[in-house]
Amino acid sequence: MPLKILIIDPYYPTFLSSFYSKYPDAKNLTHQKQKQKLFKELFGTADFYSNALTKIGHPGEDIILNNESLQKQWLKENGSIFLSIKDRFQDFTIKHLPLVAGKIAQNWELKILDQQIKVFKPDVIYSHNIGYLDPGFLKTIKPRVKLIVGQIACPIPFWQNFKPYDLIITSFPHYLKKFKQKGIKAEYLPLCFESSILKQIPSQKRIYDFTFIGGISRAHQQGFKLLNQLADQVKIDVWGYGKEELNPKSQLYKYHHGEAWGKDMYKLMLQSKITLNRHIDVAKNYANNTRLYEATGCGTMLLTDQKNNLSDLFAVGKEVVAYTDIHDLVKKANYYLNHNKERQKIAKAGQKRTLKDHNYQVRMTQLVEILQKYI
Repeated sequence: MPLKILIIDPYYPTFLSSFYSKYPDAKNLTHQKQKQKLFKELFGTADFYSNALTKIGHPGEDIILNNESLQKQWLKENGSIFLSIKDRFQDFTIKHLPLVAGKIAQNWELKILDQQIKVFKPDVIYSHNIGYLDPGFLKTIKPRVKLIVGQIACPIPFWQNFKPYDLIITSFPHYLKKFKQKGIKAEYLPLCFESSILKQIPSQKRIYDFTFIGGISRAHQQGFKLLNQLADQVKIDVWGYGKEELNPKSQLYKYHHGEAWGKDMYKLMLQSKITLNRHIDVAKNYANNTRLYEATGCGTMLLTDQKNNLSDLFAVGKEVVAYTDIHDLVKKANYYLNHNKERQKIAKAGQKRTLKDHNYQVRMTQLVEILQKYI
């Protein structure tokens, strides 16, 4: 039986700001055209979930909850369906502490989402950010859907109330035990790569020897230290958020080129001979992040931190290369930069594995199998 799945995903405000600065006329487009233009930037998971789900017979729809221009355009186009705004909107009380108010959905976001749920009539609500939707709001919509699902691959928010969720999906194997101990239903599902990206971006020359594309934040303390040590010994081109956290006199600051989102990020991956990966501290000894699949999917050789389950995802030494510490990292980076054929062979094998086993059609098929168990 087909499932209608509504995918809710707040975007990084910095990306939204850069998008509308780049395309100021986008705000004048219809809701559908504005959303399509946004998805063409390939930020985050874009429309990868909904497209793959729809292709396998389960209609998916995306809501970029914190995109005010997009959401209010939807309201403008669909307002005639309802009574007057003043009468039809229920007020949702945000109960979180003021300290975290900026990290959760605002009242106007919930009001519009409530109406979108009434229109789409989903079987499943799938939230990419479990800390963003207020538990009180989730309780009000619970009678209208069969399943409320949250996805997490980050530190668990200390204020989070999981009771409104019927199921948690995580790419962290070690989180399953944590949730089970709390009496929360949870399932493991790895992340993946959208293979159509390779058709959407022209082929590139590998002009960068060694790159790192990722954020620098308090959640990346070990990685922050590693990157600083690495930059003192090996030339590495870096992009991502958090440059302001760096010492302006450091080599890492010198190599940092600023932020790169979506299409720009993939283009850089396609231009890289080797891409470095390091996991967020909370990942502990488990490989899970999207860079595993983005890098291999783009055909760059992935040099990633050794994790207990890495061999479950890739053949280590044949499809990806793993390092154990800074000394091993420097040694392997230099070795593979000087051994082109070996590097290219591993990169090609890694790409083949990702395109075969870690694509969205495979992963969404697995997701639907999980959801149907709980429905």
